Amino acid sequence: MQKNNFKHFIHLHFLVFIAGFTAILGELIINSSEVIVWHRMFIGSILLGLYMLFRKKSFRIDIKLFFKYSFLGLIIALHWFTFFEAIEQSNISVTLAMFSTAAFFTSFIEPYLFKRKLIFYEVILGFIVVLGVYLIFNAEFQYMTGIILGLFSAFFASLFSVLNGLMIKSNSAISISFYEFLSGMFFITIFLLLNNDLKLLIIDDIFSINYFYIFLLGSICTAYAFMASVYLLKFISPYSVVLTYNLEPVYGIIMAVMFFGNKEKMSFSFYIGLFLILFSVICNMYIKKRNNKEYN
Repeated sequence: MQKNNFKHFIHLHFLVFIAGFTAILGELIINSSEVIVWHRMFIGSILLGLYMLFRKKSFRIDIKLFFKYSFLGLIIALHWFTFFEAIEQSNISVTLAMFSTAAFFTSFIEPYLFKRKLIFYEVILGFIVVLGVYLIFNAEFQYMTGIILGLFSAFFASLFSVLNGLMIKSNSAISISFYEFLSGMFFITIFLLLNNDLKLLIIDDIFSINYFYIFLLGSICTAYAFMASVYLLKFISPYSVVLTYNLEPVYGIIMAVMFFGNKEKMSFSFYIGLFLILFSVICNMYIKKRNNKEYN
């Protein structure tokens, strides 16, 4: 049993590694952020659709649910767009540091949506996150646009996670993602159409190394990673999964330095700020788990 648990945790860390590698692909792919996200959702929706056919899952959906999934599709499209655009405007290290603030946003979004009061320790930890962001902003002011986009990306990721978590309780996670990806593609298509940029979606050489990176993003980093994470929830607690995924910025920044060298090496104040953000996130998770044990 312990051997099986170890195997599943190794699998989980591999998924976190893949999540960190997403930022590497965002730097390597030469297309604009909206085109990257559209193709990511396109490939992901095809693979999820094939999976649903293979498992003989129904594609039928209630119209009210469809509109809810469409709204979530818009949010995840905005999350991914701001994420890749933040990399474009700054670098991977700055983007992933800002992405670490997603847990901070969640601690304020959850009370609002679930109509509960703010908890004192969440406010204190929130101030630590703000201090970490301030140190990074002050030390890397030249990346101001990327920092702001990274914060928006973290906010959208947090909002999506909370709302998606509510939907998954009573619906299939695979079918939800399938319709989210389709609707996200629709919104991006409308955006490009209004800007007369629809031609950007046509990539001439799909056998190029650039499209290979896009395919990796849509298949391994999206469809596979999502289905695998849902599968692992059968063997590993949601708390352990979320806590482990907090290592994504660490894995991603280490890989960024390995791949891109000096471009990703930041100031000492940056790493102090990143440490404060991650410290706050881990403390928040630990306190929540301890409190849940006391009440159970």
